[in-house]
Amino acid sequence: MEEHHKQLKEALTAPQILFNAYTNAQMEGEAFVTDHIFSYIIAGKQDIWVAGNKYAFGEGDYRFFTRNQLARYVKTPVSGIFQSIAVHIDQFTLQDMSEQYGLHKTHPSNPGAPVLLQPGNLLQGYVDSLRPYLHLQQPDPQIIALKTRELVLLLIKNEPRLKDILFDFSEPGKLDLQAFMNNHFRYNVPLERFAYLTGRSLSGFKRDFEKLYHTSPGKWLLEKRLQAAKFLLEEKNEKPSNIYLDLGFEDLSHFSHAYKKAYGHAPNRHLNKS
Repeated sequence: MEEHHKQLKEALTAPQILFNAYTNAQMEGEAFVTDHIFSYIIAGKQDIWVAGNKYAFGEGDYRFFTRNQLARYVKTPVSGIFQSIAVHIDQFTLQDMSEQYGLHKTHPSNPGAPVLLQPGNLLQGYVDSLRPYLHLQQPDPQIIALKTRELVLLLIKNEPRLKDILFDFSEPGKLDLQAFMNNHFRYNVPLERFAYLTGRSLSGFKRDFEKLYHTSPGKWLLEKRLQAAKFLLEEKNEKPSNIYLDLGFEDLSHFSHAYKKAYGHAPNRHLNKS
């Protein structure tokens, strides 16, 4: 349990307000969402995958993402531009507000899918109030803290159901390990993250994993990713360069080496067939 609490402590961060801007090039990646996040797309579009489900967002969308999740994303510029604002709502701020204002979870919450928030004057006014701070190299931490608290109150007013998610301080419960891993094996994150999200210490995760699969997590993940790659290459005629990142490999060279070692030939062999 001490290890589990250490992982929780590492997940607690300070509030942040981030301005994301890309021109021309599409950006993609994956992330472990440690905080609740409020995000507004100024320009462009974004696709997000959570637990195997895809969610598409575009210019003018206000979103809310719950903490303790793995997510994949693709940010696509429109007319050469992608811009968004993101506010990370940290647990310290929420715990302090809970004590100060008596805000508590009162009903079971069902975190998971990203929430598309209803637009309105309150949220638009809040986003507009952030613009003067977006390009500052070192925004005042006290201002960031105040703007984060303001956002929490606005979210509750705009979407009352979010109160039960924001003020739910419980830790991830012990999940069905097989179902979780089948849904998330493509994510290239440390085993510690898999352990935390399934409600286990790292040692408990490894122990339960080997009981279930009779192999180590590292070997299982590699085999699972390679099996998925083989299907995409041979049945869907995909190119290795288009799939290796989606399957959790850090680079194309690592993927090609692992694939050849497992199947005896390079992953691009099918492309050379006439």
